Amino acid sequence: VQLVESGGGLVQAGGSLRLACAASGSILSINTMSWYRQAPGNQRELVAEITSGSSSNIADSVKERFTISRDNAKNTVYLQMNSLKPEDTDVYYCDEKIVVDAGWGALRATDYWGKGTLVTVSS
Repeated sequence: VQLVESGGGLVQAGGSLRLACAASGSILSINTMSWYRQAPGNQRELVAEITSGSSSNIADSVKERFTISRDNAKNTVYLQMNSLKPEDTDVYYCDEKIVVDAGWGALRATDYWGKGTLVTVSS
């Protein structure tokens, strides 16, 4: 299983970006899909998450500006970021809890992480 993120880049304050994270491989299903962000020297923090039933949870710091969505047919999760601020500058990581065939009729749910995509917001 592999996760590939896209959509990061440089944007001016007040602008928008849309991140995407696509999973590929031998996937049976995907439970919760999440976006985290991390600045150098800081802990990774949860930005948003969405369940398999499309219930979402957004961090208070971005609640009015970011939305999360998913396309189950494409195994992809999106993060729409509007009204970006310089303090949103971070590396953004996706995390997906993916169910795979573990063999012998067993299923296994494992966390998979993307490599991160850099978002830079200039003032």
